[in-house]
Amino acid sequence: MSLTLYYHPLSSYCHKVLIALYENATEFEKRIINLADDADRAELQALWPLVKFPVISDHLRQRALPETTIIIEYLDRYYPGEQPLIPNDWETALEVRLWDRFFDNYVQEPMQQIVGDRLRSANADLSKQRSTLETAYAMLDHRMASRIWMAGQDFSLADCAATPALFYASTLLPFPGEFKHLSAYFDRLMRRPSVQRVIDEARPYFSLYPFADAIPKRFFQAPDIT
Repeated sequence: MSLTLYYHPLSSYCHKVLIALYENATEFEKRIINLADDADRAELQALWPLVKFPVISDHLRQRALPETTIIIEYLDRYYPGEQPLIPNDWETALEVRLWDRFFDNYVQEPMQQIVGDRLRSANADLSKQRSTLETAYAMLDHRMASRIWMAGQDFSLADCAATPALFYASTLLPFPGEFKHLSAYFDRLMRRPSVQRVIDEARPYFSLYPFADAIPKRFFQAPDIT
């Protein structure tokens, strides 16, 4: 098999890449990395000295790539599916890349800072991070008032980024009740088969998440597709 993904099923950034892989039915080998295991850590460090996942290794081209956006761009170039995750139209692609960065920088980053604080029992002042999430939610609700997907007409890199960012952020700061458009968008994402597969694979690890009690109960069981 040409591709190996080094990842962990609970990681939000790994979810972003997994969704892209599943969207296009890309064949790849899974290598779960436990950073607490010295051998696993050394294996990942040999590929990416910063020891952060996900990393994808392309054995055919003999290269390893970190960083979720770069990985998905690479997959779209060398292992494309029927529907590109980065559109061919330059203007639409620019919008996709903009909202991809939005989710990584303004939803994922404050979310991970809040989670990291809980893991360290640091009890830091996280009002800035929560304020950033509140602002991001308001922007997203406004944008999704007349849209199905985040950028363009089709599911894209931007939606791959949105899914795990919103899934975990909503456990820390639930969407305000008046943000109907954001909530509807989130529900569309959660119904996506690629997303359901990622959630199914993450479910056995939910107990390791420090805010596991805030994960909605519906995600603790497989969806009824009958």
